[in-house]
Amino acid sequence: MSNEELFFGLTQGLRKFPKESDKVFCHFCFKPKKVMDEVLKPPNGRKSQMLISDIIILKTALDAIPFFSKVLKGAKSFLLRNIYQTVCENPKYEKMRKRIGDIIDEDVVHSRAPFVACTQQCFAIKAGIDGLLDVARRSFCDTSEAIHNLASKYREEYNMPNLKIPYNIRQGFYFIIPQKDITGRLPNKFIQVVRHGKNVHCSSLELASLNVRNKSAAAECFRRTELCLEGLIDEIREDIGILTLLAEVLCLLDMIVNSFAHTISTKPVDRYTRPEFTDDGPMAINAGRHPILETLHTDFVSNDIFLSEASNMVLVMGPNMSGKSTYLQQICLIVILAQIGCYVPAQFASIRVVDHIFTRIGNGDNVENNSSTFMTEMKETAFIMQNVSSKSLIVVDELGRATSSSDGLAVAWSCCEHLPSVKAYTIFATHMEGLSELATMYPNVKILHFEVNLGNDRLDFKFRLKDGIRRVPHYGLLLARVAGLPASVIDTATSITSQITQQEMTRMDANCEEFRSLRMAYQVAQRLVCLKYSNQGDDYIREELRKLKEGLCCRPANMRNRMFSARIGLVYATGRIHQPTRIFFLSTPTPIEQRHTIMFVTPRNK
Repeated sequence: MSNEELFFGLTQGLRKFPKESDKVFCHFCFKPKKVMDEVLKPPNGRKSQMLISDIIILKTALDAIPFFSKVLKGAKSFLLRNIYQTVCENPKYEKMRKRIGDIIDEDVVHSRAPFVACTQQCFAIKAGIDGLLDVARRSFCDTSEAIHNLASKYREEYNMPNLKIPYNIRQGFYFIIPQKDITGRLPNKFIQVVRHGKNVHCSSLELASLNVRNKSAAAECFRRTELCLEGLIDEIREDIGILTLLAEVLCLLDMIVNSFAHTISTKPVDRYTRPEFTDDGPMAINAGRHPILETLHTDFVSNDIFLSEASNMVLVMGPNMSGKSTYLQQICLIVILAQIGCYVPAQFASIRVVDHIFTRIGNGDNVENNSSTFMTEMKETAFIMQNVSSKSLIVVDELGRATSSSDGLAVAWSCCEHLPSVKAYTIFATHMEGLSELATMYPNVKILHFEVNLGNDRLDFKFRLKDGIRRVPHYGLLLARVAGLPASVIDTATSITSQITQQEMTRMDANCEEFRSLRMAYQVAQRLVCLKYSNQGDDYIREELRKLKEGLCCRPANMRNRMFSARIGLVYATGRIHQPTRIFFLSTPTPIEQRHTIMFVTPRNK
């Protein structure tokens, strides 16, 4: 990025290469089987047309190499110098370019417009090489001219100055007439009338006849052109290696210029950062953003995520439209960008290298496989369970919503108990408030919620992630009221849900009190694990351990965990934490006494 001339030169040079270049280069790797039976040959010359298009794209790509050579000539980067030597100084590219130039007209270029592309393909071969091809071209030009003359005739005869004559591959030429030009009924001469918005699409018998003749002439041009190109294509296949090399170079430069360079040239507020990597450390993303949505919304809200061995599961809660699904996608995209070597949209990112990213997102059924929405959910979840490892990242969005509330909660609960036991990092978005009890029973489960303000019976979404549980009362009923459900229905639903909620809250408060001491003990273990992987100095770690010890001593006696305190040894001398003996991640309920054994810490000798 320090050399702006090189950056903008590469940007301009890449635009000269057709977007389909790498795909087209692969077409020359295979020699299609010739069909001798006339009955089986495609009648429309589609195969010939594709072959001619490939040659034109190849010619356009080779014509762009000299400009590329001029841009890269003074590059100082080892990578760019290597590209210049292997591509720009390779005489085989110039030899292939000249060989194509002996047959292909120099004015022919790749085009996306259907009729322009068809015309370029018909006139791809230089004049005089094939007499029959020249005759077919003359017929193609005559019929094309006759079609445009017919359109001019209709404009004057029927007083339709805005009549247009577009072209598409499927039906050829057709008429487009604005409805404002039509007074009364459309003349009977126009057939196949179809209304599209403010326009009318139609044809006529004369146009249909000319279309048949025009397509026939074009097909003959394609067939004769293919015969002229057979020898050239065989020569190109002999040097297919340089084309695959060129495709790899274009993909690499496209990634460097249009991806990496963009991420480090954005304004400071939206700065992309270089991620750090660990094998067994935590995944920490500070002020992460969605790389696509932030370009569409200037006020996009950034959010954090922290996962570690001691806190390897996050439950994300919040009302509909609060931002849960976007948050899950954002984390996956940041991890993918980081592992392909790209800067990421965040202020800081430390990523544990993952071997798989498993996602269960979406609520569609699968009619082709005779699977309902819930069956599709279960199949995808089963695949995750069977293939997950301790290095995986699992992202689940509202599992169990496609069945009854009791069964859905049971399935979601059991999955949430199982996934942390394999030490994979798991992010689980849900509406089920009952799952929040997992955090009271399993200290490695953390609860987050998206901030929502409730006022005047309206939801004000802040899209900001907060710690803990934030229960927005009856947000589903608020959305239902906004959608227009009758007030009497909403009032009855509010009365019913209030009774159910009160009973559930009483039961959940009792559970929270039972597991409070266990959670306090696990928070200490989590802090010790974080200090173990910290890159801070000895003084900082020693001070943090002192604060941790003082915090434990200040706790009320009834909130201390005697078994945990008896087994944990605070580190002295260096302040470093030795390798932990073991950490328990339990997937099934066991007596509290067994779950109190969280970690052993062995002090390091002086």
